[in-house]
Amino acid sequence: MKKDIPTLYGSMVFNDKVMRNKLPKDVYRALKRTIENETHLELEVANAVAVAMKEWAVENGATHFTHWFQPMTGFTAEKHDSFITPVGDGEVIMDFSGKELVKGEPDASSFPSGGLRATFEARGYTAWDPTSPAFIKDRTLYIPTAFCSYGGEALDKKTPLLRSMETLSREAVKILHVLGNTEVTHVSTTIGPEQEYFLVDKALYEKRRDLIFCGRTLIGAPAPRGQEMEDHYFGSLKPRIAAYMHELDEELWKLGIPAKTKHNEVAPAQHELAPVFSTANVAVDHNQLTMEIMKKTAEKHGLVCLLHEKPFEGINGSGKHNNWSISTNTGENLLDPGKTPAQNIQFLVFLMAVIKAVDEYADLMRVSAAAAGNDHRLGGNEAPPAIVSIFLGDELTAVLKSIEEDTYFGKQEQVQMETGARVLPHFMKDNTDRNRTSPFAFTGNKFEFRMLGSSASVATPNIILNTAVAEALSQFCRELDGTPQEKMEHAVHELIKRAIRKHKKVIFNGNGYTEEWVKEAEKRGLYNLVSTPDCLPRFIAEENIQLFETHHIFTRQEIFSRYEILLENYVKTIRIEARTLREMLVKDFLPALSAYASSVAGDAMSMKALVPSLEMESAKALVSSLGNASEEISKDLQALDGELQTLEQFSSMQEAADYCHKTILATMDQLRRYADQAEEKIPDELLPYPTYDKLLFSI
Repeated sequence: MKKDIPTLYGSMVFNDKVMRNKLPKDVYRALKRTIENETHLELEVANAVAVAMKEWAVENGATHFTHWFQPMTGFTAEKHDSFITPVGDGEVIMDFSGKELVKGEPDASSFPSGGLRATFEARGYTAWDPTSPAFIKDRTLYIPTAFCSYGGEALDKKTPLLRSMETLSREAVKILHVLGNTEVTHVSTTIGPEQEYFLVDKALYEKRRDLIFCGRTLIGAPAPRGQEMEDHYFGSLKPRIAAYMHELDEELWKLGIPAKTKHNEVAPAQHELAPVFSTANVAVDHNQLTMEIMKKTAEKHGLVCLLHEKPFEGINGSGKHNNWSISTNTGENLLDPGKTPAQNIQFLVFLMAVIKAVDEYADLMRVSAAAAGNDHRLGGNEAPPAIVSIFLGDELTAVLKSIEEDTYFGKQEQVQMETGARVLPHFMKDNTDRNRTSPFAFTGNKFEFRMLGSSASVATPNIILNTAVAEALSQFCRELDGTPQEKMEHAVHELIKRAIRKHKKVIFNGNGYTEEWVKEAEKRGLYNLVSTPDCLPRFIAEENIQLFETHHIFTRQEIFSRYEILLENYVKTIRIEARTLREMLVKDFLPALSAYASSVAGDAMSMKALVPSLEMESAKALVSSLGNASEEISKDLQALDGELQTLEQFSSMQEAADYCHKTILATMDQLRRYADQAEEKIPDELLPYPTYDKLLFSI
C-alpha cells in the first residue's frame, strides 16, 4: 500500500501542528514564548499542556509515559509509568499532570557520576525540555528531559548542551548588535550528524563473542578481498539492505527525524545515513533515537547494526560527521560567505571566531572525540588524524591572506565545469575542493567536524564548539564595542588581521596523513594527542576549566566528574575486550588450532606409514607453524592474565588508563597477530566462528 509521506512524517510527534490543534490559544502562546525566549514555564501552563499531551498520546495508542534522558553512559535512559490512576470500585482513569510532565525522580546514584553522587545520595531529577518535542514510541509517550542531581549538578549531556547554546546565542547577538545588525534577538546552532554504520547477518554475529561483548572483532584474518576494488562506495543497494533502509526511513520519519540521504559507504557491509539540519539539542535527541532505531530495525531483517568505530581491521572504520552552523532568528546563516566573502565583514568575524576557537581549544576538540573505539579509527582510511586542524579551501585562505597582508583580493569568478561531453548540462564548479583528511573542514556554509566516532553522542563536541566560539565572540565584542559604525569596517579589518597572524597555524589545506604534516604540526605547536589517555588530562587543564566556568557550562566539580567517567569508561572497555579475547582464544580458537594440528599430524603419520618414502615436509612445516602459534598465544595469554591483575592495583584511574593503552593493548595486538596468522591456515569449517569473508560479504 502506498504511504503518504507528508502525512507519515512527524505523525508520532507532539509537534507545533498538534499543539496548535490541541492547546487553548493562550496556553499555546505561553508555551511558544517559553520555547522561543527560553523562559520558565508556569505550572498552570504545564498542567494544560499535560492534559492535551496525554489525550493525544492515548489517541495514538500510548498507555505509558517516560522521562527520556541522556546520562553519562553515552546511551539514553527511561523509566515507564502508566497513565492509569485508580478511582475506586476497581476502576481507573487515564491521568497525567503538569507536575508529572515537568519533573521526574530517577535514582541518580546508579548512573555514572564521577563521584558527584554516592549510593546513599540517590535522589536525582529529570526536567522537561520543552524545546525538544515529545514523541510516541512502542506505545509510550517519550518526554525529552535533562537530568541533574539533588544538588543541582548536571549528570547528563543535555543540560550543558542547552547551557552552551544559550551562551553562544547571547555572545553572538551582542556582537551582531555591535556590527549594526540589531534586528537579531536570538541565534541557534544547527547540526546535521552523518551516521556511518555496518550491517552483518544476525546468525553470524551470534557466533562471535567479540562482536557481542565488544562491538568489534578482536581477532580475524583479512578476507581475500576488502575495499581495494572501490566498488562498494555509492554502489547499488542489495535487496536486503534496501528493504532495511526503506523501513528505517519510515520509522525515523514517523518520529520527525529528517532522514535525507542513504548510501553504501567505502568498506564492504558499511553504509551511511544523513539527516537534514536541526537545532542542536533536537539534532542530538534525533541522533540518539536514530542509533536506537537502526539497531531495532536491523533485527527485524535478520541483521545486526554495528556502531563501533572499528569493527573490522584493515578496512574503513565508522565516524559521525558533525556538520555545524549558526543561524539567526531572522533567517541568516552566519557562516554563509555570500558572493563576496572579502567584503562580508559579518561573515569574516564569525569565520575568524571559529578559527580562533578551534586553535585555542584544539585540545578540547580532541577530547570531545576521545574513546577507546575511536582510537582504532583515527589516522587512516578516510578518518582524520589526531591533530586538530582546519581546512578552509583556496578561496577563503586567499581572502584571509589578503587581509593579513593588506593586499587587494580579486573576486574569484565562478568557473563553468568542462566535462568534455557536449550533451551534459552546464554547471558551475565550486570554489574549493574537499579534504577528507581534515578533522575540521569548511564546506560551503558550515563546518564539518569529522573526528567524532560513530557510537558517540554528538552533544559533547557541540558543547565544546559552542562554548569556545562564544568565548572568541566575547573577546571580539570587547575589542569592537564603542566603535562608530562609519569606522567599523576598518576596525574589523584590523581585528581580523591580528587574529589571522595569531591563529593561522591551525589552518592546513594539505594531506593530513603524511609524516611531513606530523612534523610540520609539531613545529607549529599543534597538539598531537594520539590516544584517549593522552588527551583526557587536557579536559582538566586550568585554562579549559576557566573557559567552562566563565560561561557557566560546567562547574569545576562537573568537569572533574566527567574526566573520571571518561577514564573509567576507557579502562572498563579495555578490560572487557581483554577478557573477551582471552575467552575466545582459550575456549574457541586454541582448541580448533590444536584439533587441526593433530588432524594434520595424524594424517601425515598415516600417509608416512603407508608410503615410507614420503618426506611430509609440508605437513611438518604446517604442524610446526601451528604448534609455535599455540605456544606463543599461550605464553602471551599468561602475560595478559598478569596484566589484568596488575590493572586492578592502580589507585589512579589515569595511571590505569595509561597502562591499558601502553601495555594491555600491546599484548592484545600481539595475540591477534599470532591468531590471525594461524587462522589463515585453518579450514573455515574447523573454526568456531565466522571469518571476515562471511561477515562482510554474506548479505
